[in-house]
Amino acid sequence: MHNPGYYDFFCGVKTVASHQALACIPNLLRELGASKPMIIADKGVVAAGLVAIVEEALSPAMPAMAVEDDVPVDSDVTTVHRIAKAYHGKGCDALIAVGGGSVMDTAKGVNIMVSEEAENLLDFSGTGVLKRPLKPLVAVPTTAGTGSEVTLVAVINDPSINRKLLFSSPFLLPDIAILDPRMTLTLPPHLTAATGMDAMTHAIEAYTCLGKNPMSDAFAMEAISLISKHLLPVVNQPDDKEGRLALAVAANLAGIAFSNSMVGMVHTLGHSVGGVCHVPHGTCMSILLPYGLEYNMHKSGPWTGELLLPIAGEAIYAATPRELRAEKTVAWLREFNEGLYKATEGRHSRCFKEVTTRDGSPAVPREALGDIAKTALGDGSIFYNPEELDFEDALMVMEAAWEGLPLDMDFVKTA
Repeated sequence: MHNPGYYDFFCGVKTVASHQALACIPNLLRELGASKPMIIADKGVVAAGLVAIVEEALSPAMPAMAVEDDVPVDSDVTTVHRIAKAYHGKGCDALIAVGGGSVMDTAKGVNIMVSEEAENLLDFSGTGVLKRPLKPLVAVPTTAGTGSEVTLVAVINDPSINRKLLFSSPFLLPDIAILDPRMTLTLPPHLTAATGMDAMTHAIEAYTCLGKNPMSDAFAMEAISLISKHLLPVVNQPDDKEGRLALAVAANLAGIAFSNSMVGMVHTLGHSVGGVCHVPHGTCMSILLPYGLEYNMHKSGPWTGELLLPIAGEAIYAATPRELRAEKTVAWLREFNEGLYKATEGRHSRCFKEVTTRDGSPAVPREALGDIAKTALGDGSIFYNPEELDFEDALMVMEAAWEGLPLDMDFVKTA
């Protein structure tokens, strides 16, 4: 039950942010008693030259003992076991994760294996299984979206049972997060847009769902302000280093916020679209965010209305009557998605019928909406949503989001 008189807040990650933040890694690792790091990345990050930039920052003070770059799109148990074996074989004593969410999750899984001298990662799945600190882990995000560098969870796929397993513990938090804009400069505009809206959703759901608290609110509001100010300019001008750094900071703040207040139905439905149709998470978040706010408006409208200030600025906020601010916030988000759609020449989707696979076929067939709604009912993120969500309502929201039409506001105001 939501208890507005109680909250807890924790972030145990040291964050270093600057245009040359990577240069700090050797000294930071020495402070943790480590000197033989392994870099974990994926092929795309290597091809973009980002691992080379990290290696240059490490040398000659603390060259990497090994680089493991064969991490799949969805982190899996087999990959974790293989990299943990290589870690021992190379005599490493620390990990540097360079990449997005899958790389971060893989590194967290490897850290469990090498720190616990474990034979099977699955022995540690669940919440609170870990009982002691792990090896030093430095997280270097290459997208400004997931916030994985400051979260205490990892989601790792077990192909043998075709399930994604959750690992959750304060000990999974990286020791250090490095925010260096050089790591996101090569991110294409459409991916910059999608990952930025992922961070925006983290912050907005952190602020408008039932786990909100004064400290997470502060982190969320600043994240929303930074993203509102910088995302569209960076999409239009990808080499904007100041904007890139601001977005990296925003994703970090949003990650801290939702780690302490949780998320709601936007993630509930987004996880389900990803599971059923394999649509990228950021795309799901950007499409579904206005619908989540509409659906919850009769319960959390005042909170949504407060977001008009960081989203649209003081002048618009002051000129908008209090009772209209929530609807204005939702309208602004739709306009923002429209701006991203135009800036990316149509590669940023506004609704699910616009999302296609590489061969141009629909990524979310309309006939899959029922399966998505059914799958959503088993997602734990719904617990913190202000309003209950049943199958019929989930299907209603998905049908509107597929077409790109607003929800029936008569329903929203009277439900």
